[in-house]
Amino acid sequence: MTKKTSTEWHGCPIRYGASIFGDNWCLLILRDLMFKSARHYADFLNAGEGIASNILAARLERLEAEGIITKLRDPDHGVRRIYALTDKGLGLVPAMLEIIDWSETWDTQTEVPTEFAEALRTDRRALAEKITAELIAAR
Repeated sequence: MTKKTSTEWHGCPIRYGASIFGDNWCLLILRDLMFKSARHYADFLNAGEGIASNILAARLERLEAEGIITKLRDPDHGVRRIYALTDKGLGLVPAMLEIIDWSETWDTQTEVPTEFAEALRTDRRALAEKITAELIAAR
């Protein structure tokens, strides 16, 4: 049997997801886009986790190549770029909410605001729809 390359990791949903989100940086970029209003390169760089600029650039390229994010010219500052979730990326909102719910339950030092956790557990679908609508409006 021959070893599959990352570009051949389709078929198994866990293997495919792992090929895209195989490290914490991609998930943190998605977190910042979805929940922290990040739009510019500097927003991700200054998010607090200490990502190196070369790693950030590589992960943004990976997410863009996978069609999860898009990079557009900032209409207010022509040199800057704005990052946004594509429809494929917006489809990850429910999955990210699941991760947040699981983490909030098991992480004794969670930073999930109480109101957010309550909304998540009261009506997850409504929360996902609200977040998705806000992200679409911000594009």
